[in-house]
Amino acid sequence: MTKLTHLDDSGHARMVDIGGKAATQRVAIASGRIRMSALALAAIRDGDVPKGDVLAAARIAGIMAAKKTADLIPLCHPLALDAVTLDFAFEDGAVRATATASLTGKTGVEMEAMTATSIALLTIYDMAKAVDKGMVIEDVRLIEKRGGKSGTWRAVS
Repeated sequence: MTKLTHLDDSGHARMVDIGGKAATQRVAIASGRIRMSALALAAIRDGDVPKGDVLAAARIAGIMAAKKTADLIPLCHPLALDAVTLDFAFEDGAVRATATASLTGKTGVEMEAMTATSIALLTIYDMAKAVDKGMVIEDVRLIEKRGGKSGTWRAVS
C-alpha cells in the first residue's frame, strides 16, 4: 500500500513539505453535474430565474472558491493560481460544470479544480432553489491532471 503523504511516521496529520520539489506547469480538470426539473433547467437556460443570471454567478463563485481552497481544506497549500475557468453545459435534465485550474508550482491543483466545480454547483442550487428544491448534485470528480512527478492522469469513463 502507498504511504499516505499527509501522515507522518507516527500517523499524525501534517502538511507535505514541497520545498525541495521543482516548479512545473500543472493543470487539473474537474467536473460534476446538478440534476433538476425541466422547469428549473428551462428557467436557467432562458435567464428566467428570479435571482438573476445563474451561470454567471456560479462561474464567479467557482473561481473565488478555487482561490480559497487552502482556507477550506485542511493541509492544502495556499497556491498562486495562474488561471481558473468554469464552463457549463446543458445536459438532459442537468447542468454540467467543468473547472480547469492551472499554475506553475510545486504542488498540484486537483483540489482547486474540484472545489471550483463543487461551489459552482452549490451556487446553481442556491440561485435556482426557488424553482426546484429537489435538485441533486452528483458526480463531482477529477477528470484529468497534468504535471508534477506523476505526470498525466485521466479518468476512465
